[in-house]
Amino acid sequence: MSDAVNNAETRVAVDAPSQEVPDLRGSLRERLARISRAVWMGEDQLFLLVAVIIGLFSGLVVVCFHICIDWVRVSVLGSSLQPSALRVLIAPTLGGLVVAYLVMRFFPRVRGSGVNQTKAAVYIYDGYIPFSTVIGKFVTCALAIGTGQSLGPEDPALQMGAGIASALGRRLRFSREKLRLVAPVGAAAGLAAAFNTPITAVLFVIEEVIGRWSAGVLGAVVLGSVSSVVVERLFLGEAPLFRVPPYHLQHPLELFTYAIVGLVGGVASLGFVKLVAFARPRLKALPRWTQYVQPAAAGIVLGFIGIWLPQVLGAGYDVMDQAMHDQFAWKMLALLGLFKILATALSFVSGTPGGMFAPVLFMGAMIGGAVGDIEQHVLFPHIPGAAGYLFAAQASSTVGAFALVGMGTLFAGILRAPMTSVFMILELSGNYSIIIPVMIANGIAYLISRKYQPTPIFDLLSRQDGLDLPSMEEQREQSERRIEEAMRGPAGATLKGDDTVEEALKQVAELPDQFFLVYRHHGVWTGISKETLHKAVTEGKGSAKLRTILGNTRLPHLHPDQTLETALRRMGDYPLLPVVHRADFSQLEGVISLQDVLKIYRSAAVPLPALPEEG
Repeated sequence: MSDAVNNAETRVAVDAPSQEVPDLRGSLRERLARISRAVWMGEDQLFLLVAVIIGLFSGLVVVCFHICIDWVRVSVLGSSLQPSALRVLIAPTLGGLVVAYLVMRFFPRVRGSGVNQTKAAVYIYDGYIPFSTVIGKFVTCALAIGTGQSLGPEDPALQMGAGIASALGRRLRFSREKLRLVAPVGAAAGLAAAFNTPITAVLFVIEEVIGRWSAGVLGAVVLGSVSSVVVERLFLGEAPLFRVPPYHLQHPLELFTYAIVGLVGGVASLGFVKLVAFARPRLKALPRWTQYVQPAAAGIVLGFIGIWLPQVLGAGYDVMDQAMHDQFAWKMLALLGLFKILATALSFVSGTPGGMFAPVLFMGAMIGGAVGDIEQHVLFPHIPGAAGYLFAAQASSTVGAFALVGMGTLFAGILRAPMTSVFMILELSGNYSIIIPVMIANGIAYLISRKYQPTPIFDLLSRQDGLDLPSMEEQREQSERRIEEAMRGPAGATLKGDDTVEEALKQVAELPDQFFLVYRHHGVWTGISKETLHKAVTEGKGSAKLRTILGNTRLPHLHPDQTLETALRRMGDYPLLPVVHRADFSQLEGVISLQDVLKIYRSAAVPLPALPEEG
């Protein structure tokens, strides 16, 4: 019932935005309108200006978010590198109780990582995200991550940026179309500031939230991301998220070792997704009162894990940095990776608000580093020749490279954003030399995950919540139907513009078709119906040329490799269109009609499953 009420409130807020402080909103819009007129801006240019403003506000909020997380962590767990066992046990438990109470009583929309919630705002609620969600996400995630829940700040920052953009768009009375576009701009700005990686943020939002490229959207997303990162670096410094060790590809055989990282990372990714897919719906099916204690129960388990492995608590950026600089042996790396999978799954399925980006990177760094250390010091410690050359020099930096590649591997395997995973590692490392190992490992992990887990994790979570959000991966994998699949051969007569009406009528008199293509000159095609030919003869124009009868009319032409969507857009009311060769427009490859297109779509229709039996 509460979900229905929330949805109803959301729809009311979307359908009646003018009820929210109309004087302030109108004033703000008027001021920006005056600015746009002063600098001769159109609507699109104004949208780009707003994207910069969104980035500035998002950057400020994310800076405060990071500071708040650190403050909570120091206040609760203390500043010691090895907090006491009592603090480690109590902090995530009490934090889980407080967060659960806030979520259940005040901020029901802040559950989850924030990615699907932003997609739902774009595709279901016309870009509407209530500003209370920004406040709730800020408070609950800072408490959850700061007290040790195994979650990250990047996904929440994405949703907070989208909420700021949505609020600003409503204040400016943006149209429905602009409101749908402004939320992804804020999402990219928030993610860019949280990660300090503007390129990664742009790619992820395009790849996972919007799913399409266009000049207007891309320009606004880029401006929002860049301006937010400028603010973040102004306050927190320009240092990258990790101190990445130098890397150079020393031997081609080294690529084989990174393929092993991809294989192990793909299996680990599959295990994490399967665990979340199994546990989350079962916990959601429990009585409602249990949702008040599920985060605390997860916190108790995390506390016991943290007594022996405190590194798994929180986002774990400093631990990842240590792993890249060979501060742990392979046994410790493997333990941290496995228990991080368990801890993150527990935190996430319990309903605790927080993101998956940082935990996924943590898992990848530990697993990748463990595989690299095993290969160097256990499997091939003293092998001569190419393998010896491969593992002899710069052992520490090589382990760091394995950890870095492992980050991208788990990101590609779990979150299924392959392009983002590659550019994220490039942006974090600043070293183009690592792109080949990253592409190999990420590709293997991605293929393993797709093979044995057909539904990506974000799509899986949305369907568990009863939402049918567009699957960006399914859209990428769909093969577009081409005109060459539907077109027919140029059957019947093809007329020429220099033919007379009588000559044309003789050619088509015995044919059942009622419409015929006419080639005029220089690749220009048009068409004429049999009825028009008969009418011209009746009017005494039998000796006139067809080009005289047709005047300046022409038909749009198509090419075999174009999509059927293109054919439908150009079809209009024409009964038939010519399909011509790209290098020679006078060469007719075939013809296509509306019926030809519909026949292909009917043959590809997927039957609905049978209805379940009633009762």
